[in-house]
This record gives sequence, structure tokens and C-alpha cells, in this order.
Amino acid sequence: METAYLKKCFGNSLTQALAEVARVRPSDPIEYLAHWLYHYRDVTNAKEKEKQEELQLKEEYDSLQKVKMTQMQKQEEYQPQQKCEKCHQDPLPEALSSNKTPAQQKDTALLEKETRRQESPPGVSGVVAEMPQRVFTS
Repeated sequence: METAYLKKCFGNSLTQALAEVARVRPSDPIEYLAHWLYHYRDVTNAKEKEKQEELQLKEEYDSLQKVKMTQMQKQEEYQPQQKCEKCHQDPLPEALSSNKTPAQQKDTALLEKETRRQESPPGVSGVVAEMPQRVFTS
């Protein structure tokens, strides 16, 4: 029973501590053994705390990743709906400007010609600049 208790409480630490005492051969082996065991406990507790923090950080990271994934899925589901809504909206200004009557289109063409004539300086022909002119030589 005592052996089971010692194994449960000390595990390999007592074996390591006694081996260290035998190797170092301090003047006060009991005090050395006590300090070694306290140091071992502090190191072990620090490692355990570090492991718990790592696990907690990993869980938080995983939960954040899940939240990001659900947000991305919701956004992917929302985008097609948004595109569909845009397709079904009628752009009013374009619809009105393209539905001109033939009379309105002629009036617009006449106004454009008069504007071009007025913009040309005196002494310059009223030929439209965009149209290439041919020069005939013989």
C-alpha cells in the first residue's frame, strides 16, 4: 500500500531526486532533497498551467474559426440574393433616356449640329472634326 501511495504522489520524481542527491553528494542531503522536490513541484505546476493556457487558447481559436466560417457561409448565401435584387431593379434614368420619341431624337441631332457650328472659330469650316477628309490629287 505504501508503495502504491508513493508511486501515486511522487512517481518518477522521487527516483530522479534520489539519483541527483547521490550524484551531487551535498553536505545536507535532506535539505537538498527537499529543495529539489519543491523546485520539481514548481516546474511541474508551471508546465501544467502552460498546457492549460495553450488548450484554452486553442479552444478560443477554434471557436473563432467556427464563427468566421459561419459568417462566411451567411455572406455567401446573402450575395446571390443581393445580386438577384440588383438584377430586378429598373434603372429609371437609363430607361427614360433610351425611350425618346423620333421627334425628340431629331431635335437633339439638330441641337448638336448647331452647337458644333457655334463652337467653331471664325474662318474655320463647319466640317465635323471626327470625319476624315480625302484629298484628291491628280
